[in-house]
Amino acid sequence: MKGFLEDANYSIGLLDEGATLADVIDNCIYEHTHTGKKAFYVGDLGKLVRNNIQWQNVMAPIKPFYPVKCNSTPGVLEILGTLGVGFACSSKSEMALVQDLGISPENIIYTNPCKQASQIKYAAKAGINIMTCDNDIELKKISRNHPNAKLLLHIATEDITAGEEMNMKFGTTLKNCRHLMECAKELGVQVVGVKFHVSGSCKDLQMYIHAISDARCVFDMAEEFGFKMNMLDIGGGFTGSELQLEEVNHVIRPLLDVYFPKESGVNVIAEPGCYYVSSAFTLAVNIIAKKTVEYDKLLPSGVEQTRNDDEPIFTYYINDGVYGSFASKLSEKLNTIPEVHKKYKEDEPLFASSLWGPSCDELDQIVENCLLPELSVGDWLIFDNMGSGTLGEQSTFNDYQRPLIYYMMSFSDWDEMQDAGIASDTLMKNFFFVPSCIQLSPEDRFSTAA
Repeated sequence: MKGFLEDANYSIGLLDEGATLADVIDNCIYEHTHTGKKAFYVGDLGKLVRNNIQWQNVMAPIKPFYPVKCNSTPGVLEILGTLGVGFACSSKSEMALVQDLGISPENIIYTNPCKQASQIKYAAKAGINIMTCDNDIELKKISRNHPNAKLLLHIATEDITAGEEMNMKFGTTLKNCRHLMECAKELGVQVVGVKFHVSGSCKDLQMYIHAISDARCVFDMAEEFGFKMNMLDIGGGFTGSELQLEEVNHVIRPLLDVYFPKESGVNVIAEPGCYYVSSAFTLAVNIIAKKTVEYDKLLPSGVEQTRNDDEPIFTYYINDGVYGSFASKLSEKLNTIPEVHKKYKEDEPLFASSLWGPSCDELDQIVENCLLPELSVGDWLIFDNMGSGTLGEQSTFNDYQRPLIYYMMSFSDWDEMQDAGIASDTLMKNFFFVPSCIQLSPEDRFSTAA
């Protein structure tokens, strides 16, 4: 594999058995406290290795295609490429990133439901043929710009919950699939499979049963039109929990064995994104301002006040927000609780607090209400599970600067890669040894990806 990161300004700290993630965070905070107090990430790339092993143990032979938009940082792409994971791309820039890894076009799918004509042409030139489609207008656009396209018909799943009713949904109906196949036949476009997606917030795993059954109907329909279908994409929605993975597998495996057995020649793939990266990244932020506010201003209208007026309420402003690492907060609830980095006594009083980003914008609220000990400007907060949806292209609002990224991996995870024969020479060049007793400096211990 070529490996586009030979010249990239990043490296991975290989930790000995005495060093931990907490040690890395402590050392980085020590350095930043003396050099500028900038927000930063610590990415445990060994977590990607462990998650991939877990996927192979539970979900094989379903091949994972990682959605690049979930986290496109160089360390993540390099590790996943080395592990043999495919990639699901939603833009030209993502396709280019993956191509620079030396990934074969057959292991790349173009999944944007609303594609620009120029980007379809780019995919055609690059030999990236597999792409999704859910309407006839998109189909005609693809036929004009990519004569060798191989389509996955994206079918809808009825997984809309009360909290998701206003979200944009994609996917076509079974009835419309027939119309799309008629159009594809007329335009000379190949239809090679079906894609569906069940949201990770969906609690009813029976949705997979309905979706796989619908997919089988589309495969049968395709035979009438002479299409030879050979791919089923069961989408993303994998949270990263081993329990959820096993529950999904328990539901889908019997149906896949019946409808898409091995002898059928159908390749089943999936698009696990946050499954791989969410738990692998921890974000450290610094408190840059503090205010005391009136309690009744924090209460929703109609809610009775029940606390003691003498207790202070604190509002803290941190050096990262929804126009940066917390961008997903604009469309969904934050799924991580801040942890105070400094040591405090177990019996120390806790106060109602809210956390805001640095923009002073009314939308830049990160945590509406939480209990924290009283903190000071300059203190640090830690957010775990920050690897998904936080490390793509980010806003430059209010002169926002992207946090530094410090990559690490334990010796045991590195040994797993070597034992599996997947540690490429290119990847090995990015590693350096970090003794547990040495302070880590961005200048001479870690190279960083900004």
